[in-house]
Amino acid sequence: MRRPPAFTAPFLATLVATFALGACSSTPVARDAPPATAPKTVAAAATPADDNLNAVLWVQRSAEYQAAAETVYRAATARLDAALKDPTWDALVPEERANPARGLPPAVVMDIDETVLDNSPYQARLVRDGSEYNEVTWDAWVREQRAKPVPGVVEFARAAQAKGITVIYISNRAEHLIEPTLANLRAVGLPVKDDSVFLGLGAHVPDCEQEGSEKLCRRQFAGRSYRVLMQFGDQLGDFAQILANTPEARAELQARHRGWFGERWWMLPNPTYGSWEPALFNNNWREPREVRRDTKRKAMDVASP
Repeated sequence: MRRPPAFTAPFLATLVATFALGACSSTPVARDAPPATAPKTVAAAATPADDNLNAVLWVQRSAEYQAAAETVYRAATARLDAALKDPTWDALVPEERANPARGLPPAVVMDIDETVLDNSPYQARLVRDGSEYNEVTWDAWVREQRAKPVPGVVEFARAAQAKGITVIYISNRAEHLIEPTLANLRAVGLPVKDDSVFLGLGAHVPDCEQEGSEKLCRRQFAGRSYRVLMQFGDQLGDFAQILANTPEARAELQARHRGWFGERWWMLPNPTYGSWEPALFNNNWREPREVRRDTKRKAMDVASP
């Protein structure tokens, strides 16, 4: 998806040991204490926990992530011909289609971050440094132009291009990052027709007022010139407008368009960040990390009796 204004970042937690005092009682061990055989050193007790460690490692080191991403893109490639042959096929929801799609040249709309380009090294830096996303470090990372392609995307995009399908990138990377972004896309072998195929955050769309990082206007703009065969993203907002970012509204949107996933809409796995996370704490990024983390823990389903 286009990168949201804020996303999952590491949260520091301190292990707490509980001691009971009593002349004849034994000392209980905290639930998260290390095994009895582990060295009980101050350094070990102070080791910080990070909410994003496993998620970033899964993207970077697991064969399962590569297999999941390649599965999505191979399946989408197999559906291209059917989408091309059906003149009524359109991946924009009716309320976002302002003009007839029939007869327009075909295109696919793709989010960039974690859909086309893998930014896990940036995420890994945040984990390593115990820091959170900010625009300064993000802009610096984009300008490095070192993001690698998500597994399977290059093969899909080239297959689409070979069939005369234009690839359009709708991203929440800011417009001032267009040059390093397109250079990165080209460097990894992705088709870039020209700079008109990049619709970044802040792109002006006539007769449509964009709200925040919402992609509605930019999808409508793409639909004015193209019949959109497929959309690709890592978050629901890459496919249709989310009117209220709450867990209930997100679940309703997914259920309403369930039949489109795997045909017109293609979701890439991204456990590292996304608008699903702030939906759990009322979108209030001003809350301290510890408060946000506590709210997320309470949102877990532990199947209590």
